[in-house]
Amino acid sequence: MALTECTNILVKFNEADSLGIVWHGHYVRYFEDGREAFGEKYGLRYLDIFKHGYTVPVVNVQCDYKRSLRYGDRVVVETRYVDNMAAKLKFEYTLTNPATGEVIATGSTVQVFLDKETASLQIIMPTFFSEWKKQHGLV
Repeated sequence: MALTECTNILVKFNEADSLGIVWHGHYVRYFEDGREAFGEKYGLRYLDIFKHGYTVPVVNVQCDYKRSLRYGDRVVVETRYVDNMAAKLKFEYTLTNPATGEVIATGSTVQVFLDKETASLQIIMPTFFSEWKKQHGLV
């Protein structure tokens, strides 16, 4: 079972340079917007994770740029959870221009679980996350 969420974003004026082209670093922020929407839909928001005693910093980001976005464009961020056996969150992303259907960028992120008090890396999957996976038919 694939867990996905799509969110539609309007490119803002402050995200573009003087030529009206979106700065490359904002694409990573669009990934973040996608994760936020995914977390809201599936009950895996950052505050939910924090309430269970963990933080989940991003430790890897990969982005392949295909086309440029411009001020005023819309972009659809498809966020897909990639199931794995490790105590980490992996997501893949496809950014698409809904007006043209063109793929703008693809990418992925990896996040690890840290104990919120000690900042120690969690090698064993947190219990709440195992339960979350079961709830969504991933185990």
